[in-house]
Amino acid sequence: MTDLVVPVTPQAMKLVFIYGQAGVGKLTVGRELADLTGMALFHNHLVVDTVGAVFPFGSGPFVKLRERFWLDVFAEAAAAGRSMIFTFAPEGTVSSDFPERVRSLIKAAGGEIHFIRLTAPVEEQERRIDAPSRAAFGKLRSLDLLRELKPQFDAALAAMPVALLTIDTASVDARAAAQAIAEAVGAD
Repeated sequence: MTDLVVPVTPQAMKLVFIYGQAGVGKLTVGRELADLTGMALFHNHLVVDTVGAVFPFGSGPFVKLRERFWLDVFAEAAAAGRSMIFTFAPEGTVSSDFPERVRSLIKAAGGEIHFIRLTAPVEEQERRIDAPSRAAFGKLRSLDLLRELKPQFDAALAAMPVALLTIDTASVDARAAAQAIAEAVGAD
């Protein structure tokens, strides 16, 4: 009798795309969600800091390489059926069609993408911006720069796809936010 070899097809990948402005708790909530679900956490500063070690933030090579790394990781994860969480801060150096290109890439690979928006009142965002934990990944920590860039951040945020879920992180803790996200995307 001949053994029949059945190829293993990876499961469909889920991408939980958490976005929001600086200081709203994307990484904190992402860590809690990863802990709850076992999904890989790919926060945007892993690439931002890597590329920024060689090229100035916002320069042509920086923008090109950052996007290429992000998209390559998504494509490989989708091909492997590896679900993941991505944290993203919409801002002017990222093309406005980036989220839609990510959506197209994930859908073409048979995966699902869920956009989740995190918010916080301006006063809370400004209070959080200089938190010592933000220094670990070279995140924006200047209140003056945050205020200066706010119109640009607001415009980039307005161009984002409609979120499946919006959570005010000043009204719930990170664990509760992660539980709500897990339930909304069917990853609990």
